[in-house]
Parts: sequence; C-alpha cells; structure tokens
Amino acid sequence: MDLNSASTVVLQVLTQATSQDTAVLKPAEEQLKQWETQPGFYSVLLNIFTNHSLDINVRWLAVLYFKHGIDRYWRRVAPHALSEEEKSTLRAGLITNFNEPINQIATQIAVLIAKVARLDCPRQWPELIPTLIESVKVQDDLRQHRALLTFYHVTKTLASKRLAADRKLFYDLASGIYNFACSLWNHHTDTFLQQISSGSEAAILSSLERTLLSLKVLRKLTVNGFVEPHKNMEVMGFLHGIFERLKQFLECSRSIGTDNVCRDRLEKTIILFTKVLLDFLDQHPFSFTPLIQRSLEFSVSYVFTEVGEGVTFERFIVQCMNLIKMIVKNYAYKPSKNFEDSSPETLEAHKIKMAFFTYPTLTEICRRLVSHYFLLTEEELTMWEEDPEGFTVEETGGDSWKYSLRPCTEVLFIDIFHEYNQTLTPVLLEMMQTLQGPTNVEDMNALLIKDAVYNAVGLAAYELFDSVDFDQWFKNQLLPELQVIHNRYKPLRRRVIWLIGQWISVKFKSDLRPMLYEAICNLLQDQDLVVRIETATTLKLTVDDFEFRTDQFLPYLETMFTLLFQLLQQVTECDTKMHVLHVLSCVIERVNMQIRPYVGCLVQYLPLLWKQSEEHNMLRCAILTTLIHLVQGLGADSKNLYPFLLPVIQLSTDVSQPPHVYLLEDGLELWLVTLENSPCITPELLRVFQNMSPLLELSSENLRTCFKIINGYIFLSSTEFLQTYAVGLCQSFCELLKEITTEGQVQVLKVVENALKVNPVLGPQMFQPILPSVFRGIIEGERYPVVMSTYLGVMGRVLLQNTSFFSSLLNEMAHKFNQEMDQLLGNMIEMWVDRMDNITQPERRKLSALALLSLLPSDNSVIQDKFCGIINISVEGLHDVMTEDPETGTYKDCMLMSHLEEPKVTEDEEPPTEQDKRKKMLALKDPVHTVSLQQFIYEKLKAQQEVLGEQGFQSLMETVDTEIVTQLQEFLQGF
Repeated sequence: MDLNSASTVVLQVLTQATSQDTAVLKPAEEQLKQWETQPGFYSVLLNIFTNHSLDINVRWLAVLYFKHGIDRYWRRVAPHALSEEEKSTLRAGLITNFNEPINQIATQIAVLIAKVARLDCPRQWPELIPTLIESVKVQDDLRQHRALLTFYHVTKTLASKRLAADRKLFYDLASGIYNFACSLWNHHTDTFLQQISSGSEAAILSSLERTLLSLKVLRKLTVNGFVEPHKNMEVMGFLHGIFERLKQFLECSRSIGTDNVCRDRLEKTIILFTKVLLDFLDQHPFSFTPLIQRSLEFSVSYVFTEVGEGVTFERFIVQCMNLIKMIVKNYAYKPSKNFEDSSPETLEAHKIKMAFFTYPTLTEICRRLVSHYFLLTEEELTMWEEDPEGFTVEETGGDSWKYSLRPCTEVLFIDIFHEYNQTLTPVLLEMMQTLQGPTNVEDMNALLIKDAVYNAVGLAAYELFDSVDFDQWFKNQLLPELQVIHNRYKPLRRRVIWLIGQWISVKFKSDLRPMLYEAICNLLQDQDLVVRIETATTLKLTVDDFEFRTDQFLPYLETMFTLLFQLLQQVTECDTKMHVLHVLSCVIERVNMQIRPYVGCLVQYLPLLWKQSEEHNMLRCAILTTLIHLVQGLGADSKNLYPFLLPVIQLSTDVSQPPHVYLLEDGLELWLVTLENSPCITPELLRVFQNMSPLLELSSENLRTCFKIINGYIFLSSTEFLQTYAVGLCQSFCELLKEITTEGQVQVLKVVENALKVNPVLGPQMFQPILPSVFRGIIEGERYPVVMSTYLGVMGRVLLQNTSFFSSLLNEMAHKFNQEMDQLLGNMIEMWVDRMDNITQPERRKLSALALLSLLPSDNSVIQDKFCGIINISVEGLHDVMTEDPETGTYKDCMLMSHLEEPKVTEDEEPPTEQDKRKKMLALKDPVHTVSLQQFIYEKLKAQQEVLGEQGFQSLMETVDTEIVTQLQEFLQGF
C-alpha cells in the first residue's frame, strides 16, 4: 500500500465508517476488513491518527483498527503477520511525539504502545523505555503527561507477564528505573503540595494527575519488580515514606472542596497509596513485616480515634480496615501450635502484632466498631423509609455491598473477634449487660446502640457459644422485644429476628422452636416491610437447620405459607422476589406432601410471575427451583400444573432459545422431577422430548440429568416413547459413543438396559444398531470392568427375555466375524465366564446366571462344552442370592419380591415417587426378582438330564469341579 496515494482513500473509507447510515457504514467496514492484511495499512492508520487536524471520530476509529491489528497480526507466527520492516517503522512512529491533545485518544495510543511493548520490549524495542524516561523529563506539560501516561501503561503491561524469562526481564527493568521513578514521583508530589496553597485549580489538577500516574508506575514496580523487595533500600524507603505522604494528602483534603474534579483525583491518589500497601502485603508478606507496626498505628489512629475526623472518607476507611484485617488474618504471620516449628520471620511478625494489639487497643477498636461504625446512619434510615426493598438488597449484598463501609466493618469485627476472642468476649458481654430490659422508644440513639450491640452478638455467635445462655436470653429479653410494636422499635424488631437467625444453628433449644414460630407468624404480619423480609430470612435458616422437626412446624405451616405468599405478591424488586421465593421453596422442600392443602394460591400466581419476569432470568431460575420443590410436594397431583409447567420446561431446555443459558440446569431438574412424579404420559409431556436431541449433542455437564430424563420416559411409557423417539435417540447414542468418556458410555448403555428390561420385545428392536457393538465388546474382552459389566447386563437381558432376537443378533454377528454361530456363541460364553468378576451388582450377577442357564437344555456340543462354566457362574449366583432361614435351616433366594412387600417410610425419608412405584411394579415382573435361581437351576439341570439321559448327564456333570458340585447339591437339597 503506497502511503501517499492510500492515505486519501483510507481516510475517506474511515470517514464513511463513522457514519450513522448503515448503507454507508457497512461497505466501509467491509473494505477496512479487507485492508487489515495489506502491507502498509497500519502505517497509513498511524499517519491518520497522529494528524491532529483530522476529525476526532475518524482518528479514534484509526486508533482502534490499529489496536486490533496488533492483537491479530503483530506476532511473527500470526497468519498475515506484519513484516519486520513495517513493524520497525511503526514502533519508531509511535514514540516520535507525545503530544496528543484528546485525552481518550491519548489513552488508546498509550494502550496500543503497551501492547506492542508486551511483544517486543526490550529485545526488538530497546529504545522504548529510554525514550519514555527522557520524555517525562520535558517541561512541556502536555508532552510530559502523555509520556507519563504511556510509561504507566507500558509498566502495567510488562508487570502482568508471568513466564519466568519475562519476569526476569521485568526485574532487570525495575532495578534499572526504580530510582528514577521514585525521583519522578517525589518531584510531582512536592509540586502538588506546593501548589495546593497557592496555585490555580488547573495547575493543582495538572500536578495531581502527574502524581497519580507516577504513583501508578511505582506501584507496579514495587509490587511486581523485585524477588526480595525488603533487601532494596529504595523500595523500603518509598514504602516507609507512604505514611507521611498519606498524612500530607489527607490534610490537603481540608483545603479542597467536596465536589469537584480535584477532590475526586485527590481521593483516587489517597486510595492508590493504600492499594500499594495492600498489594505489597498480599504479594510479599514477609517483606512487609517492617511495615506492620506503622501500618497498624496509621490505620487505627485514622479509623478509630479523633485523628481521622474531618479528613477521612468512606473508601479510605474501608481500605484501612482491609489493611488491618489482612495483617490480622495473614497466615504467614500465624505461628504453628508448636512455636518451635515456626519460621523466624513468622515469629517476628507475630511478635509485632501481639505488641500492638494490647487490651486497651483491642477494647477501643471493638467498642468503636460497635458504637460508631455499626450504628444505622441517617442515610440508611431514610433509605429504609423511602425504599425498604432497596435497603434490604443493600444490606444483604447488593452490587456495591463489597465496596461499602458496613460489610467491611462487620468482616473486620468478625476477624478481630475470632483472633482475640478471649480478650474481647468480656467487653461484648459487658455491652450486652448494660442493655438489659426494654429501651425507651423516644430515645432513638439508645435504640440504635442496642441494634448495633445485637448486631455484634449475632456476628460473634460462634465465638460466644460458651459465654451466652442464649435460650434464657431469648425467652427473657428477645421475645419481649419482638412484641414491642411501636414504629421506632422496628430497627430492633428486625435486628432481634436477624439475631435469632444467626444463633439458630449455634445454640437454640429445640423445645423453644414453637415459641419462635409463633413470633415469626406475628412478624410476618408486621407493618414494616423490612421486618417482614428479615423474618422470612430467619424462617429459611430455621427450616434449613438440621434440628428442624416437621411435627413442631406443621401447626404454623398454613399461616406462614399464606403470609409468605402475601409478601411475595407485595414486593416488587426482582432480588426481593427471588429471596422470598427461595424461602417458600425451602419450606415446601422440608414439609413435602404436607404442603398440598396450601399451595393453590401460589400455583395460580406463578404463571403471572413467570410472564412478568421475562427480562429477569435469575428470577426465572428462582421460579424453576420453586416449581421443582412444588412438584415433589404435590407428587401425582402435579399433573394439574402441566398447562403451565410443560411450556416452562420446553422454554428452559430449548437450546435454540437465548434464556437456556441461564435456565437449562434448573429446567432439566424440573423436567426430571416432573417425569418422576407423573402418574401417566400425556401427549404434551411426550412432545417436550423433542428438546433432547440438541441437548445430547451439547455433551455438557448436564448429560447425566439428560440420561435420567430418558430413563424416566422409559419407565413412564416405554411403548409410546420408544415408538416415537427411539430411532432418533439411537442415532444420538451412536454419535455419543464415538467420543464420550467411559462413564458416559455406561450411562448410555444403562438406558438401553432399562429399555430392554421394561420392554423386552420392543427394546431390542429399537436399539438394534447399538447391540452389535455390545456383542463385539464382550467377544473382544472390553478392558474397562464397569463397561464390560454393563455390556453383560445388556446382553443378559436380550438372551434371557428375547431368545429369538438373540438368535438373529448371533446370526448377524457370525456373518460380521466370518465365524460359525456355534463357535461365536462358545467364545461369548467363555468370555462371559472369564469376566464374571467384573460384575459387582448382585442383580446383574443373578441375571448372568439366569441368562446363561436359559441356554439349557441343549444338545449343542458347544453349549455342552461350556457347561462347566455355566454351572460355575450359577453356583456363584447362588452364593450371592441365597440366605439361610435360621428357623428351618433351608435356603431362600433373597432377591425374590412379592406384591405384599410395602416399604415403610419414616418421617425423615422422602415418600416414594410415582417412578419409584413404577420401578417396584417392574421389579414384580422382572425375572431377576420373580424367578428363584435355585429352582431355575434345578429345572434346567433336570431338563438337560432328560435330553441326554442319565449316563450322558453324569458325563457332563463330571466336567464340573467336585467342590462346585458339592456346593450345588447343598443348595438344591429338598428338590
């Protein structure tokens, strides 16, 4: 591409590519795409975006195309890679002038220079760093800023490389430029501090920008540039100096307004100082040891004393608390139980911590956390009144939760209390003691203090286990507080019910639960929405607890379910609806069938909620979870939900629909429980299976559930299902078996095995294409025992339950193997006998014995030749299934089942599903459970004797080991 002639053309096309008219835009984009691989194209783009007289949008687009080109074509091994000559020209051009006037374009240029540096610096681009260092020294403000911006992005990119050779290069770079970076930072910092008192706002902002950028460079060099940073005096000098600089910058905040750009930049710089310390502590905990004392003194003084008043701000307090927390929790600073096993570095750090966290210091931190930081603020109370649902979401972990002050203070309290619980437990108990009895509703401050102390007691529940008689406190103090219905008392009602939720799984006597359920019923009718939502949360924790007893809960079930449903209707926020739905789901899951009388209202409401939640996939996931538990609770009655339920399953499991990304896993689970609880097949339920073929093609982690669904259809209505879908299903299985794991093969074969078991006539016909590979696997001695076991299970079903099909399969395989049928049958029996130990399931072992015995009586010489093996397997089977009746001394086949056997279901067990009942009925027709192996052997041997005559039969029996014969005779006594 000739630069002079091409520049005009490329410029014209780039201009068209910025058009809002798609008729102009699309052809331009296509043309640019074709030029991407043309030599010289990126040189033209460089000329365009460095020409400041051109349109900003055109230059912006040129930068973006250049940046994408680096990603695609800069590496030597890339298809259509740029030539070394062009890359050399481009590198030189990129760092000729740092004078871009537009901030956004300057940032993009800095980023693309960093991208090239990642691939070429320092080997192919040794001049980059020296050029940047010289450029940040110039007096021109714009050039200096742009060079510094580029210096930061290059440093950041090089610091992120992880290969050993790259890290070594970065260590060398850091050592070489660290002194300069420190001087640069100090210079800009001093300039800023001088200007803060006398300079204009523009000058202050300009020097502050440079301070921020140079500090960003230093952060990357300090954290990532040294293997043992504590051995470098410059690094440690910089880190020790941070605390003084922080004080200076915090003081500067007094003279800068609260609402301008300078204030924003100042706070970003202050936060960046704390990030340097936090990152260094995270990456180099032992190198940080000399900084522990100073970090704790600084953080505690600004956060927990008057020093910070008027200068601190929320994000800074959060960072200081994170610093304290990371030092307290750091495993590198925790000695082993046996002190002698700890490293000297660990002991040194531990010693510094212990010297700092004295009783007075810990007491002050604890008291201030509770009495100052735990207090509900005016802003929070206003939000409670104006947006109760928003307040609840914020409290329980909204998007900004992890960055806000309240959760940070609570986590710090938990960590410090855990670490120093012996010291702090008496302090918290004393605070509790002063708050006994009711609180004056007119004294809002006293109410908020009590709320804060209760919050602390809830957070420290596990630590206070031995120190608080919670049962007595619940009866004497907390229950009466829940009954105070004054509006100003609502923060305490909400806090008390939350507190009980925290203690439920820690220490709460089972006998007290009815009193709690009574209180929950009352609070779910509270005037305040926040109280009701918090109560729902505690209810979930209560029914989730392992000590939950259904009999205690049932008297309150109707009231609670009705009130929860009303709450679900009342709330409007997606997050809150999800939360209440989870509570309802949890209740339904725990009481199971007992829920049936009360779910009518919910069943009617869910279709409306599903429709309303079209744009909220996570809410739809919560609805699916609720439906899963609802179907399990309703059992066969869930059929009444099909008009709503089946379209929901259809949508959730249709991979051509975008929502399936969110809904698929829960949708499949709902599909499965619907099948398991279905009393009979319906055309609509059968039709949903059309979604299965694409799901099997996905071969995802949901494949196991898909197999369970297929089995569910087979158990529910094998004839209709197989006639409708078996051909397509068989094709899918054949494809799957080519690439699936061993476990996946077993899952496929189990489906086939179930089809043969449920429908011995239709099953073999429908899955005929799979059976030759099963037969081949047996003959060739499949090496994976679990696969071989399943092969034998499948073939056992065919041999035992569909003899004519087995004969035709044997004939087909004889042609394929080019062998006689008898010879092939003999090989199969021999392998079966040899691999019997691969079968571990008693049912399959008995099935093998029955299947091989079914070949008798026979005058076929091959079968008679394998007679010994068949008898060996039969006796093994007898050992597996025969149990001795101690009263009569006779043996009985323990796998035989009768219609009379009804399993007893205890309160803790799930009642049988419709599918469980179907499996039971199937078992009552299954030869494994209806044919006595003992009698079957006797009858087959007797028939064989009749075929061969006494002498012939005796000759045949002599081929069997005498020990086996003796065992056989013992089992057949009485016949």
